[in-house]
Amino acid sequence: MTEPVFDESRRLQDRLHALVPGGAHTYARGADQYPEFMPPVLVRGSGARVWDADGNEYVEYGMGLRAVTLGHGYAPVVDAVRSVLDAGVNFSRPTVTELAAAEDFLDLVPTAEMVKFAKNGSDATTAALRLARAVTGRDLVAVCEQPFFSVDDWFIGATDMNAGIPAATSDLTVRFGYNDAASLRARFAEHQGRIAAVFLEAATALAEPEPGFLEEVRALCDEHGALLVFDEMITGFRWSPHGAQSVYGVTPDLSCWGKAMGNGFPIAALAGKREFMELGGLNTDADRVFLLSTTHGPESMSLTAFRAVARAYRETDPVSAMERAGRRLADGVNAAAAAAGVGDAVAAIGRPSCLVFTTRDADGAPSQAFRTLFLQELLRRGVLGQSFVVSAAHTDADIDHTIRAAAGALTVYRQALEAGTVDGLLQGRPVAPALRRTAAPRRLPGGAAR
Repeated sequence: MTEPVFDESRRLQDRLHALVPGGAHTYARGADQYPEFMPPVLVRGSGARVWDADGNEYVEYGMGLRAVTLGHGYAPVVDAVRSVLDAGVNFSRPTVTELAAAEDFLDLVPTAEMVKFAKNGSDATTAALRLARAVTGRDLVAVCEQPFFSVDDWFIGATDMNAGIPAATSDLTVRFGYNDAASLRARFAEHQGRIAAVFLEAATALAEPEPGFLEEVRALCDEHGALLVFDEMITGFRWSPHGAQSVYGVTPDLSCWGKAMGNGFPIAALAGKREFMELGGLNTDADRVFLLSTTHGPESMSLTAFRAVARAYRETDPVSAMERAGRRLADGVNAAAAAAGVGDAVAAIGRPSCLVFTTRDADGAPSQAFRTLFLQELLRRGVLGQSFVVSAAHTDADIDHTIRAAAGALTVYRQALEAGTVDGLLQGRPVAPALRRTAAPRRLPGGAAR
């Protein structure tokens, strides 16, 4: 095995740290999420492969934080976007592309009656909350105990990374458990007449809704007059092009979309029932809601990219391709783990189109240090990713490469388990949770060069 070098990536990462807080524009993409001395800074991608500034080639997983389902540089999307560039991309009045994109979206998501486009998921979820508060005249929001809904204060204020957010704002967010309708019922009882909206992902990579759970959430919202909001950022176009709401047969009042809508191009959407969405429009006598009003929300490139993605989902079956690739990958990695005698510590688990992997220590406890060792050994063998989230572009060759890489990484992992420590095997400090109170344990050791 030829050892990859990271000299240029390290130099570029140091410059990023000097110029960009956190060294990346998304915390989940940060250097603290990867082995300390192996921070690939990428230059291009094609299909499921990417290349870094040192020329190292990887099979990539996670695919742009799950935003790319068709593969990097997917020609029908790129060609469609290229075709509109010479006609201008941002205007002072709506374009026919805006209408066509809205029609395409509502054709894919028949449970919604109106849609408004934006550029990122946080704008969509925050607009949904503002709308729900206007509809109900209430101030609280009940948020499911799931990883992420928004960068805005109403959600981040309830996480560990809440510096700069007033307690008065954080106090307006209450939590309930997934597959625990009783906990939501309790929140309604504790805050009679104050909960405007209930936010949740209908499903996650590791958790399917138990029979009746989503239906009971829907019923509780109806009973207490709160709006039900589904976050479809991940499930939309990965569970189904019609969203998790179509898979599980429960219709929310509002739903928020993004990520795979543009196959990497920046686009998000708020969709929902007409009676609510119209409060942000002109067909109402009520006080208007400042719903979504963005300079770049209707620019032609991303809407055209979405239309090409929608066409790909109508004409092909990316979801089935992801499910097939994911099942093959999980079977191969889990067989390799069993063969290495580490099946209790490392496993590819979850929905096949949205796989993650476990990394446990010798005592069976989840371990950031052992996770980092696994990431390190995968990187050394040409696999990049914080997960095993696939795209429809992952070929059998990509999956075979990954299984071989995992098998090699697991031999090192077994050595660490047998020693009871990663010392002597892991280079640098372990990764750390993206949302944490302090920069430690991955605080920069010194000032980055300027």
